[in-house]
Amino acid sequence: MMISLYFLTTCRVFIVSTVFGLFLGVAAQVSAQPLPTKELNVVGGLSSRLTYIDVERPFWSQTLSERSQASVTAQIKGFDEMGLKGQELLPLMSQGVIEFGVLPLSYYAPTTPVLEAVDIAGLATDSKTARESVTAFTPVLSHHFASANQVKLLGTAPYGAQIFFCRTEVRSVADFKGLTIRTITRTQGELVEALGAKSVSLPFSEVFQALEKKSIHCAIAGALTGFNAKWYVVSTHLYALPVGWNQEVHAVNLKAWEKLPEAIQVFVEHNLKELINSLWIFSDKLTQRGIECNTGSKECLSVPRGQMTLVQPTQADLALVKRISTQKVLTKWAERCTEACVADYNQTIGKLQKNSVKK
Repeated sequence: MMISLYFLTTCRVFIVSTVFGLFLGVAAQVSAQPLPTKELNVVGGLSSRLTYIDVERPFWSQTLSERSQASVTAQIKGFDEMGLKGQELLPLMSQGVIEFGVLPLSYYAPTTPVLEAVDIAGLATDSKTARESVTAFTPVLSHHFASANQVKLLGTAPYGAQIFFCRTEVRSVADFKGLTIRTITRTQGELVEALGAKSVSLPFSEVFQALEKKSIHCAIAGALTGFNAKWYVVSTHLYALPVGWNQEVHAVNLKAWEKLPEAIQVFVEHNLKELINSLWIFSDKLTQRGIECNTGSKECLSVPRGQMTLVQPTQADLALVKRISTQKVLTKWAERCTEACVADYNQTIGKLQKNSVKK
């Protein structure tokens, strides 16, 4: 008896479709299983920052609850609302006083060089490269936080690109020679000095006055951060060369994490990936908004707006900055990091960016 190929094919498609449909049905039932009830305690970033207001706080206080059908909820406050200083966050999380929280790496990098690796000034001058570098180095950061601080890393995201506000004309990196520039991190200071400038460290609250009194020529900050501080009043040129990203780690105390039911761990980790992705996207938007508002673009909805001159770095300047960063800044960083740390860099970010450094 002959059976047509069409008949066999039709039967096969029917069987596969039926089995797949049953699989989806089972998967849907599993995913629909109610999660255990749990309230999480979170210490967020600075409460005045838009990343906290528009992204972090809604995620913890609303999104998790909605997606878990109110099984997983969270109480969140910015660390400044709790009377805490940035330097206190990691020790408190290590002790378990803080369960979930945000750790700005700039507070701890000066004493822990391995934490500088993801934000070495001049190596990542666009957000794509910055994110790829963070992703490559994440296993190293995860191991460090777990072994040294008893903290589980959940993700890393930037606040925004750190660029130059100058009260004098700056058209290229060659114009930095002889200027005094306020920098935020050690590697930013090493970079501007390698470019012929003098690096000074100033609290954010003192920068406006320093620019106004002409005791400094330029200051590095996030584009929108500088706008909100009205630096456009005492600056004329916005040189949009990112020399840092102000990376922040989202983490949880390891013991607190291990006490959570596995289903909640899976749920939180899955959703944290979306939070981190949202923060990277939001970071780009904040940078663009800051540039628009400092330079008086009609796209900026804030009033008053600045009238600064926007200067975009040329490809030649970008290449020069990366070369100097690789040859000088990266070398100095390697001198203060351990051999294992340098080897980890070479196998991750170094391999990605096609550079390497010797201890």
